[in-house]
Amino acid sequence: MQGDWAGELVGPDVWETCRELIPAGSVFAFLAEHRDALFPGSMFADMYPSANGRPSMPPQVLAATIVLQSLHGLSDFDTVQELRCDLRWKAACGLGLNDTAFDPSLLTYFRRRLQRSSDPNRLFTKVKEVVAATGVLRGKHRRALDSTVLDDAVATQDTVTQLVAAIRRVIRDVPGGEKTAATWCTAHDYTDPGKPRIAWNDQQAREALVDTLVTDALNLLGRLPERQLDEKAADAVGLLALVAGQDVEVADGSDGRDGRWRIAQGTVRDRVVSTVDPEARHIHKNRTRHQEGFRAHGAFEPETGLLTEVELTAGGGPENHEAAVAETLLADESEDLTVLGDTAYGTGELREALETDGHTLVVKPPPLRSAVPGGFTNDDFHVDTDAGTVTCPAGHTKDLGRPNANGARTAQFKKLCTHCPLREQCTRSKTGRAFQVHTHYDRLKAARQQAADPNWQSEYRRWRPPVERAMAWLVARGNRRVPYRGVLKNNTWLHNRAAALNLRRLINLGLTRANHTWAITPTTT
Repeated sequence: MQGDWAGELVGPDVWETCRELIPAGSVFAFLAEHRDALFPGSMFADMYPSANGRPSMPPQVLAATIVLQSLHGLSDFDTVQELRCDLRWKAACGLGLNDTAFDPSLLTYFRRRLQRSSDPNRLFTKVKEVVAATGVLRGKHRRALDSTVLDDAVATQDTVTQLVAAIRRVIRDVPGGEKTAATWCTAHDYTDPGKPRIAWNDQQAREALVDTLVTDALNLLGRLPERQLDEKAADAVGLLALVAGQDVEVADGSDGRDGRWRIAQGTVRDRVVSTVDPEARHIHKNRTRHQEGFRAHGAFEPETGLLTEVELTAGGGPENHEAAVAETLLADESEDLTVLGDTAYGTGELREALETDGHTLVVKPPPLRSAVPGGFTNDDFHVDTDAGTVTCPAGHTKDLGRPNANGARTAQFKKLCTHCPLREQCTRSKTGRAFQVHTHYDRLKAARQQAADPNWQSEYRRWRPPVERAMAWLVARGNRRVPYRGVLKNNTWLHNRAAALNLRRLINLGLTRANHTWAITPTTT
């Protein structure tokens, strides 16, 4: 059952007796004075539906603790140590001077209740309500979008480690797995907690091991008893099928049917990097930089320095691309906005969706690439989508063909390129130039023309860069590495982190409470 604050302290009231020692204008002082108003017990009532049992630690205390923990990037153990030994933390959370706080596991239970509730991000939601009540965003119509990669909380595993771990998981979690493995899995003793014992500096031995491990995995998957699997068993089977195929390819000289395998050359897109956290992914932030983990997305108001929305997603897949998540970040906005973003948000689909919603876009369009270095780009061709024709730089005109599955149409110049004097600047294809026009061609061309306007560039250069600072705030104090496994837990953590940062920013702007109303009172100097 939910515990209520009875006003009984263990030792003197730190806020009353040591107020002058708590930094004025700090998050500690603000929570000490307004903790119950910011996080009233009623906002947690649905998390404690039972009226029976031992009363819990008051959720206001735990919520304030989570905010401070998220702000300072501390582990559960270090957070409780601060509560026991730091006057600022005691005052902020309403503990007495002699209070030894609680066991660190209580924070785990509280987060679990949050994650299983109807609103796992309620701390962030509450701070958003405070932002709305102050009116600090009134008349602020710009939102800058950006993303950053967060490192996962687990060690990246090599192919052998993943295969062995996934096979062990099937043996452990799937009915009939142990018996099937005893008959068909011979590459390794899967009851041995270590890695297979081979000469690891021998390339042939490594290749033979990978071959036999993949064979074991396929034998196990193909010979498990046919039955309905529960969620845990189904996840184990799915993970084994994934890791058995993501890092291997058929061996040299194999036709793919003789069961000979080797480690694939290169890294597969959207690669699972660990069986401990199957949701962590191998991510390419750009062509030269890659990490393993998750992707954090944010919408930022550049004048006030507030994060209006955040979201953590898996690192790979089109559904987790910046342009796909952008609509989620702006879904709760009730007014027409000026949306700023880099080329990741410059897709035609997102432009169409945001313009339909009434937003103005100051989004950098993707750069044009020529088929020949230094040669013609798409803008050197005249495209008339209404007439369905394309005219090349040499003056030749061809009709666009029928739309393909993606709606794109292609103009085939081919024979016209054979004796064209501009061919070397246009194409390297032996059969001639094929010019493709996708469904958003006109929209993206207009965006490129708009981006050349000095006023557009001035707006972009002034208001887009501050979101980089917001991303830096999110990952500061060691928060580049997520503390938990999986998207759900880390998404809640990211929202709590953003709530703490927004609260600190509001306090710096002059957040006060008078007559049961939140307001911004700028500090005068």
